[in-house]
Amino acid sequence: MAQVMRVTGAWTGLLRDWLDEEHFDALDLRSALARWSREDNVPVPVWRELIERGVALATGNPAAELSIGACVTPAHVGVLGYLVLASDTLGEAMLAYQRYERLFYGVSIAELEAIDDVIEIRWPPDSSGLGQLGDGVAIAALLTFLQRQMDKPPPISAVSFRGSVDALTASAYETFFGCPVTFEDTYVRVRFPQTYLSISMPRRDPTLRRLLDRQAQALLRALPGSSEVERILQQILLRLLADGEPTLNRAAKAMHMSPRTLQRRLSQHGLSWQQWLDRSREQLAEQYLADPGLSLSDIALLLGFSEQSAFTRAFRRWSGLSPGRFRRGGGEA
Repeated sequence: MAQVMRVTGAWTGLLRDWLDEEHFDALDLRSALARWSREDNVPVPVWRELIERGVALATGNPAAELSIGACVTPAHVGVLGYLVLASDTLGEAMLAYQRYERLFYGVSIAELEAIDDVIEIRWPPDSSGLGQLGDGVAIAALLTFLQRQMDKPPPISAVSFRGSVDALTASAYETFFGCPVTFEDTYVRVRFPQTYLSISMPRRDPTLRRLLDRQAQALLRALPGSSEVERILQQILLRLLADGEPTLNRAAKAMHMSPRTLQRRLSQHGLSWQQWLDRSREQLAEQYLADPGLSLSDIALLLGFSEQSAFTRAFRRWSGLSPGRFRRGGGEA
């Protein structure tokens, strides 16, 4: 089955924060954003319509979509954003974005290519359906996010869009991006000198990067799922683990169903909530323990345990071994 592009519910916070910044009441739009913010999957047509409603409020701004994108924070992007933040260099950050783009959009569409002394990241024709407003928000957010991580962000070389705009809006785009901007291209493109790839990310944190990389890989593995319900529940569980509160009530609320209904769904697989939670945590723990770069305290944090001793007790219950013994292949505990 073909992959369908979407955005995450956290991304709708970008538009909400822009409404706050511009002091727009927009109660109907805020209500719609609040509803979709709780979803893991927001269909692209819905996101386009929400952007259109927001932009229509900014009658004096010819490129309001860029202002929306400029409100971006790590909270809007989730684990993908934190992976970028934890990267050593701009080049590593771009590769992290390309590798884990599917966490954000549900599909992998970005292409990264070196062309002479220029690096181009591009999104192919008909790959997103975001439209010019959606593409404007996305590229403004991507570049703003990256530039805010550098003390003196260098200028980019060029930006291209598939859509068309009027002359006033085109001028606003060039002012915002600080480079030539082309419209009616076959791709959405961002170009910058290849030398930029070696620029250090000042907030780099190798330990955080390893943690986030493992979590992102676990999220990617959770996406296919054996059923739609289980796939959604896996994604929700990983978010609840990050919050340290993986309870039946919180999971049911995130899935917009009663705890009784969720438990009934799980019982169809012969599992209680606690059995499903333990099984999922055990599977993740085994993946994490295979990575020597993760300490036992790191793993306890990823699995939502308040302290390492709680994780150790749980792992002994699941496997009959301590985490350390399991990691050593059954050697001395």
